[in-house]
Amino acid sequence: MSTINHSQTFKEIFKDIKAVIFDMDGVLVYNTEFHKKALKQFCSSKGFHLADEDMAEKIYGRTNREWLLNLFDSGLTDELVEEYAQEKELIYRELYQDSIKPAPGLIDFLDLLDSLNIPRAIGTSAPPVNVEFTLEKANLRKYFSLVIDDTMIENSKPDPQIYLKAANELGFKPQECVVFEDSKSGILAGLNAGARVVALTSTLPVDEILALKADFVMDDFHCLFNN
Repeated sequence: MSTINHSQTFKEIFKDIKAVIFDMDGVLVYNTEFHKKALKQFCSSKGFHLADEDMAEKIYGRTNREWLLNLFDSGLTDELVEEYAQEKELIYRELYQDSIKPAPGLIDFLDLLDSLNIPRAIGTSAPPVNVEFTLEKANLRKYFSLVIDDTMIENSKPDPQIYLKAANELGFKPQECVVFEDSKSGILAGLNAGARVVALTSTLPVDEILALKADFVMDDFHCLFNN
């Protein structure tokens, strides 16, 4: 895989960087197709046809509560929102459990961060049960002691709250952090926080990513060792 056209080199991106914050879905694991299958299966069971554009604009990077209220009735009770969310995520985990693995090149990059003593965190809109599922099944738990999930924030991406919180808990300014993201709302959240943003091509078409003005765009983590 190769690095996509970008505005800065990787060395420029990481100059003076003190911490790294990762989104989870589509970044630590390339699971977009499994979420897409689960979403379509779930929505179909509720009599709702889910178009691909709905996923990009209304779902990716958002909490379950937000996208459920976006797609269905905004008057859904809290109990029904929770029931729907659990139902969809169970479908996803059942579909993905035998295929889950770290994103290409990720382990080498995490080991490099360890060797350089660069702290890191996860900032994800996913629920805690999915975070645990991913860290356990992909053998990533040892790399992350700080996780900010959807239960810890009030405003979901593209609001910068999740990345501002992660940077603060790491003990650094957002400008001292690099955010790795894949969704439109996530990329904008990182940029809105004032962090430098590395965008992966695991979820969106390249032209859409380039239009968002991320600092660096790449196919996978192998690219970081070839730039």
